[in-house]
Amino acid sequence: MTNAVIVDIVRTGSGKGKPGGALSGVHPGGLLARTLSALVERNDLDPAIVDDVIAGCVGQVGDQAFNIARTALLTAGFPESVPGTTVDRQCGSSQQAAHFAAQGVIAGAYDIAVACGVESMSRVPMGASAVGGDGYAPLADRYPEGLAHQGVGAELIASRWKLGRETLDEYSARSHQRAAATAAAGGFAREIIPVDLGDGRSHISDETVRAATTPEGLAGLNPSFVDPAFTARFPEIDWMITPGNSSPLTDGASAALIMSEEKAAELGLTPRARFHTFSVSGSDPLLMLTGVIPATQKALRRSGLNIDQIDAYEVNEAFAPVPLAWQAEFNADPEKLNPRGGAIALGHPLGGSGLRLMATLLNHLEDTGGRYGLQTMCEGGGMANATIIERL
Repeated sequence: MTNAVIVDIVRTGSGKGKPGGALSGVHPGGLLARTLSALVERNDLDPAIVDDVIAGCVGQVGDQAFNIARTALLTAGFPESVPGTTVDRQCGSSQQAAHFAAQGVIAGAYDIAVACGVESMSRVPMGASAVGGDGYAPLADRYPEGLAHQGVGAELIASRWKLGRETLDEYSARSHQRAAATAAAGGFAREIIPVDLGDGRSHISDETVRAATTPEGLAGLNPSFVDPAFTARFPEIDWMITPGNSSPLTDGASAALIMSEEKAAELGLTPRARFHTFSVSGSDPLLMLTGVIPATQKALRRSGLNIDQIDAYEVNEAFAPVPLAWQAEFNADPEKLNPRGGAIALGHPLGGSGLRLMATLLNHLEDTGGRYGLQTMCEGGGMANATIIERL
């Protein structure tokens, strides 16, 4: 079987996803284009030989409308002959883009593909693509009580897995501490590429990391999603999800250069990892965020590996209960879980997050000598992707 390999993977630093954030002045098409340019520059690659560019993006309206994959690749100077398409699997969109790219290589449909993703939450607010419509309306017969937003799903997970507020805040503070320590040691240097801000400055760091974060400081924050209607419907909810134990609104982009092993050898490029196993799974759309559990179960079953053979796990920190429930279900080693911090600290630019996780995971494996890494992301509507990569 043809192996699909990662030759290189890059990301921008995170920017706060609000007006005035570090990347808020950069059009998302230009932000994604910067990651594409970096890939071809770093690998001395002729972009004309790229078979396809597949981009993840959730809010495909406004500045992110009209197939941002194509906008970005043309902005990056790729030849007009290179096509591009944009996919939406909610928070896992760029991880799904990587799956599609790698699966295309394995199937023989591509020799070289770029998977990428972007979200500018400062310019296209979360939920903007739903304005004027109710996507859940046709589901009323199947779910007569209605579905809830992700904040309620996170609250239900915290309640059902018996995760207290102190546990959530301790985990969240640790995410910031790990991210800050990694940044200080230069651990993100190989994955973050500079973004020109147009005024003589470049953005080369994660604006969302707060090194001084403590559990005590987080304990003073008020819950974000208190809703009397849901309190009546779910009396077990204690309302513990706050801005401090959730991922922040974020701007960012990421991209990976994926090809067959044979093509890499032909071009004189050295693969950094191969795609070992893929899975995608649906889950309860009310809890919404628990899909990481069946997706991981499916990936482990297909891979023939057990959780102890995995050297690092990246479980997206959309909300602190998600990785903590995942950890409890698999009795996973907490030292291997998001060892460089996660989205609570590093940010969650929706469509760009999947490949941000993969970049951080691969660099961690390379720095520690690990062989296998697993990443999984919860997704809106009750889904999740899981990917196992093998460092080469």
